[in-house]
Amino acid sequence: MPLNRRDFVARSAATAAGAALAGGLPLATASPAAAAPAEQPGKAQKKQTFTVLGTTDLHGRVLNWDYFTDAEYDDKAHNDVGLAKISTLVKQVREEKGCHRTLLIDAGDIIQGTQLTYYYARVEPITGKRPPKHPMAEAMNAIGYDAAALGNHEFNYGIPTVRAFEEQLNFPLLGANALFAKDEKPAFPPYVIKELHLGHGRPLRVGILGLTNPGIAIWDKANVAGKMVFPGIVEMAKKYVPRMKAAGADVIVVSAHSGIDEPTTYGDQLPWPEDASGEMAETVPDIDAVLVGHTHKEVPQRLIVNKKTGKTVVLSEPLCWAQRLSRFDFEVEFARGQWHVTSVTSTVLNSNTVPEDPAIVQLLSAQHKKVVEYVNQAIGTCKTALSIAEARFKDVPIIDLIGRVQADTVKAALASTSYANLPVLAQAAPFNRTAVIPAGTVKLRDAAGLYIYENTLEARVLTGAQIKDYLEFSAKYFAQLAPGDAVNLDTLTNQANTPDYNFDSIYGLSYDIDLTQPVGSRITNLTLQGAPVDPAAQFVLAVNNYRANGGGNFPHVAKAPVAWSNSEEIRNTMITWVKAKGVLDPAEFGGGTWRLVRAGVPLF
Repeated sequence: MPLNRRDFVARSAATAAGAALAGGLPLATASPAAAAPAEQPGKAQKKQTFTVLGTTDLHGRVLNWDYFTDAEYDDKAHNDVGLAKISTLVKQVREEKGCHRTLLIDAGDIIQGTQLTYYYARVEPITGKRPPKHPMAEAMNAIGYDAAALGNHEFNYGIPTVRAFEEQLNFPLLGANALFAKDEKPAFPPYVIKELHLGHGRPLRVGILGLTNPGIAIWDKANVAGKMVFPGIVEMAKKYVPRMKAAGADVIVVSAHSGIDEPTTYGDQLPWPEDASGEMAETVPDIDAVLVGHTHKEVPQRLIVNKKTGKTVVLSEPLCWAQRLSRFDFEVEFARGQWHVTSVTSTVLNSNTVPEDPAIVQLLSAQHKKVVEYVNQAIGTCKTALSIAEARFKDVPIIDLIGRVQADTVKAALASTSYANLPVLAQAAPFNRTAVIPAGTVKLRDAAGLYIYENTLEARVLTGAQIKDYLEFSAKYFAQLAPGDAVNLDTLTNQANTPDYNFDSIYGLSYDIDLTQPVGSRITNLTLQGAPVDPAAQFVLAVNNYRANGGGNFPHVAKAPVAWSNSEEIRNTMITWVKAKGVLDPAEFGGGTWRLVRAGVPLF
């Protein structure tokens, strides 16, 4: 059940003012309505059970709706999304176990990801003088979350938006490794301890520790630099788990916005790993379970043995967007005046097996309707339909459109500067495998569906040699193929665990990617307007702030001179550009950037 609002708000205010937390939040008990029934004589059992439920990477999904297609969400596996579905699953488990034996937590990335949450961050912001209710706060409060960890995407809209969202919650937003830069004291509560009345012995105290991703310092540098710092997950777990035990926690559950064992994208920019949940479980004693986030993967159960104690730690990651709900089932025993964990198991529940909770649907109906109207406004027309379907392995006009918008914007911004005469190139990547711009009327949601992140635009100065290095790094996305090998599109891309959003093409140049060659030696025929690119020549690269700040660990760009930057989301820049253009003609911006070859022979 949620914390007492008065206690939580008072502690949050003290935290925001910079006061040091002695550790976490005060003990939080279930409300009287959720208390266990009185124990009957002769019925007491030393072994008891309770359940911790967890979501992660909700990314603004409340209803089973896709604002980019303006239709009910569906995919090839017929998954469903949204907190309205999760609410039904949670109610089922609470009915089975009892509210007094059930906790509900989240592992971060809550307020970014759909046009619903964008609307309440930018169009009708919750930071305004008469702020509306945030739809994610409303839904999570109604469902009855007990705690949530910060995710890195919480900071996409800036710290004031995170604070405004935090203020609307009836439960703590945890971040043990989110610290004030000035004194490295906690900027958010590190943990909370919840009391469960299981009907035997004293109340069971469940400590919930929240940890977020150190990459925030890179990815949202413009929003957090000089204000907050984000040290390592393992290091901060080592600091706070003993404090939680000393504060009386019988059970330790970590909600970590960090994957289990994925390769880091930091490179040498940060001394801590990005996905550290596995290392934490292996090296930090006294952790019983970890709700994992960040990697958008489904991990029903992973067992990791702690090297220091020999104890098995149970980890689970539910699929993102509320497609799954992790369920940790604990058995505990009360002996010698103490509670001890005797077993833990985990699994995931599928949200497509239940209907939406009508109470949550009704709660958000007005906000949902408002956003549907917003995304369906017309912004222009397009002469032919544009699809992203083949963007992973072919140069397609829909990606070139992103490059053209960015290049035009930077050229205009630099027109009266010392960089005005340098060639302007632009980086772009396929973010959304289902994006389509239809022939005929183009709506706001079409542009938003193409550029799904809240990135802003920058311009960096690089040499021709550095641009080639950049492209060589991007080309690791592809498998190596001999001239006679069969082409399997399912295995051709995403090599070295490279996500689609880290496959960059560069608009303004022409080049081949030779798949017969090893990584690092694939870029050939690199030209600018038909002439070979001079390695010593200078270029301006229009690039999103995620990449400019080091996201993806691409070479050179993070340290390159800054020619220009602004705070407008690229998505809005695209919408403005399309409105000004009126009619999109792919002949004006599409084609001729890159192609895949094998020893000079085009693959397609």
